[in-house]
Amino acid sequence: MTLTSTFGEPTKKDQSIAKNFTAMDDYYKLQNILLKYSLLLLFPIFLAVWFFISINIALNYLLGACVGIFYLRMLFRDVEKVGLVKSRVGSKGLLIVSGLIILACRCQQLQVIPVFLGFLTYKASIVVYMFQGLFTKEKF
Repeated sequence: MTLTSTFGEPTKKDQSIAKNFTAMDDYYKLQNILLKYSLLLLFPIFLAVWFFISINIALNYLLGACVGIFYLRMLFRDVEKVGLVKSRVGSKGLLIVSGLIILACRCQQLQVIPVFLGFLTYKASIVVYMFQGLFTKEKF
């Protein structure tokens, strides 16, 4: 339903609202794409590490990757609130990353490097998305 001016054309306010909805739709599509890419990268890397190195290292990687995906979801929620709530974006995320690394350092079964590289899997999904944007003309 669109509000129109007396002449039947959309008002500037209506056009602004429509642009905001379009921008949020694009943002939600980007969220879904990045989460999908993160999951699509997680499983082959996990299986390759398991096959070529060991199950223990692969499980360390998997722990880091799951925390990285959780961090990405938290970051998405923080970005949605920008301008609505006075809080710093990503401030809780720093606690998650540092907590994960401290846990990996303290626990004998965990190794820091595979856990940290697993955490960075979400960054690899961003790189894949960026390269896809370079080689295709479609926005999403």
